[in-house]
Amino acid sequence: MIRVLVVDDSAVVRQIFTKILSEDPEIEVVGTAADPYVAREKIAQLRPDVLTLDVEMPRMDGITFLGKLMQHFPLPVVVVSSVTERGGATAIEALRLGAVEVLCKPGTAYTVGTLANDLIDSIKAAASARVLQSSTTSDPPQSPLPPIVSARMTHRIVTIGASTGGTKALEQVLTRLPANAPGTVIVQHMPEQFTRAFAERLDAICAMEVSEACNGDRLTDGRVLIAPGNHHLLVRRDGARFYVEVKEGPRVSRHRPSVDVLFRSAAKSAGVNAIGVLMTGMGKDGARGLLEMRQAGAATLTQDADTSVVYGMPREAVELGASMHSVPLPRIAHKILELASASARAELHSHS
Repeated sequence: MIRVLVVDDSAVVRQIFTKILSEDPEIEVVGTAADPYVAREKIAQLRPDVLTLDVEMPRMDGITFLGKLMQHFPLPVVVVSSVTERGGATAIEALRLGAVEVLCKPGTAYTVGTLANDLIDSIKAAASARVLQSSTTSDPPQSPLPPIVSARMTHRIVTIGASTGGTKALEQVLTRLPANAPGTVIVQHMPEQFTRAFAERLDAICAMEVSEACNGDRLTDGRVLIAPGNHHLLVRRDGARFYVEVKEGPRVSRHRPSVDVLFRSAAKSAGVNAIGVLMTGMGKDGARGLLEMRQAGAATLTQDADTSVVYGMPREAVELGASMHSVPLPRIAHKILELASASARAELHSHS
């Protein structure tokens, strides 16, 4: 049983969340709290496995409480945030501080029941997540790796998929890539209200240009495009050029955007010119798509078990035989550049 403590200042939300979660046979709600001070006492008393945490609460806001909790008593936390003008930035800050997942709360307390499936899935992902104690000081920013040498990379693309734990992992990879790294397309499972803020944060700290993808955007060296929440993202080819297609459609592998959709499009459009990377996350999304990429001649790699917050998606890919390389998080950027440079050198030799 996964023992959950629900922290929210709304009595209605606490009641609805308790009802939703209690209907799942794997989850037990051991208590609720109306503010962080009550939550602190109940955490010490009840020792829950997972916390759901509201952001806007009396006496102490959820973000301040999350920062203190991760320093002194780290727990898997699922933040449930209202959509406000500052909601996106708040969500990204919660993930930076160590929240495992961030969900978007519907407009009124009486409609939070629409969150049921996402909330249950997030609780289960959080329960299996590796949560580390955070330090009081921020990690120093990483320097990008040296630029790729003269070999032209115009026909190379990188596709990356991630879910639980992916926001921090992606930050670690992207801040290491130089300004002329191959064009990169990313699916990160995240509510649609937060993907733009996520892209803006990455753009501010990366050497590459990072933005939320728009339909028809060109995929060029030095550019990173992130799938908008609730939309699939595909790679298309027009002659020697790549661009992206943003589209609606049914969920695939239980997700929209789906990593499988992205990877399958890359297998068809790019083949040997693509590199597929599947990172931390719960479930199977991306595993079969990565296998199709490998079968199409692409280089493929997965994040290793020791550095994944949840070793679910990468494990599925490894078990399918989709992954050519299992790589620790601090080495993924280096491996991407190594594979891109190797394929470029092979192409130069083939024309010499």
